[in-house]
Amino acid sequence: MNSPLQLTGNPWLDVAMAALAAVAAALIVHGIGAAILARVLRARVAGSVLVRRMREPARWALILAALGVVLESAVETLPNIRALRHFVGLLFIGAITWIVLAAIEALVEIVALLNPSNIEDNLHARRIRTQVRVLGRTLKTFATIFGIAAALITFPAVRQFGATLLASAGLAGLVAGFAARPVLGNLIAGLQIAFTQPIRIDDVLIVENEWARVEEITGAYVVLKIWDERRLVVPLQWFIEHPFQNWTRTSSQIIGTVFLWVDYRLPIEPIREEFMRLCKAAPEWDQRVAVLQVTELGERAMQLRGLASSADAGKNWDLRCRLREGLIEWLQREYPESLPLVRSQAQVKLSDDRAREPRDAPASDRAG
Repeated sequence: MNSPLQLTGNPWLDVAMAALAAVAAALIVHGIGAAILARVLRARVAGSVLVRRMREPARWALILAALGVVLESAVETLPNIRALRHFVGLLFIGAITWIVLAAIEALVEIVALLNPSNIEDNLHARRIRTQVRVLGRTLKTFATIFGIAAALITFPAVRQFGATLLASAGLAGLVAGFAARPVLGNLIAGLQIAFTQPIRIDDVLIVENEWARVEEITGAYVVLKIWDERRLVVPLQWFIEHPFQNWTRTSSQIIGTVFLWVDYRLPIEPIREEFMRLCKAAPEWDQRVAVLQVTELGERAMQLRGLASSADAGKNWDLRCRLREGLIEWLQREYPESLPLVRSQAQVKLSDDRAREPRDAPASDRAG
């Protein structure tokens, strides 16, 4: 039976003409479908993001699928036809993997748009964004592994190796070997962080004695932005195995401390009233906590501790600085003598005559 591509009598020319027609048809179908979807989904944020992300990989998938159909219809006697089919099949697997990766990226972007973090109370939004971002990176890793494994399986010589790689993407990857343990450990740690959420995007942490904010969570590490704009890169597994401080775990509200050492002659009530006045006048104070107490008594001075609350750590830092400056200025103006002093005790000297008296002289002589 004749091949359906035998049109001109030249096998390669027939294949080329059929391939051009198939590519043109694929582009027309893609263009019409993309236009229809764009018009139907233009009013929806999720739809527009999905169409934008999927447009390019879908175009190549349709083109490669059309070429695959044409090559499968070609006569088997064409030289290198099997190698060409194999090559197009590999490209088609790559295009499908690209589609899956684009769909995951679209999902992450859609969730980010639907849960903006630039609002006052963004705890729920940060929780959702962190989960989706970490899960998205994990799914992209799995999709890439599956794509590579599917491509390898098409080679008979390495089919067994491809099947092993495919199996390692599942739970069997936990025992893949000592060399892969750090990678798999971070992968599992990423899943733990996504579901349990000890940290989230934009959380304020104390890690290695550094005050930092979570800037990015990848599939292998976490990027922390330190207050002086340095970056601290920490592996995901570190957060599972080590303790750390999270100042925004359940809420961004925080209480800060202000310590002052003052002289014992300072009356407490006036400085307490000044502390309350400064808190009420500060825009960073959230009106929850404001208290000043004596917390320690030393040999030369007493320690005052002020507590003041704010909506977040950044505002609390500014509030504490404002309170320190205000209290010092008030002390210098109202009670300058109450700043910490170093006291010395003067010894009363005896008169020269009494100092020269012999110690064994009679009491009557010493008195006279």
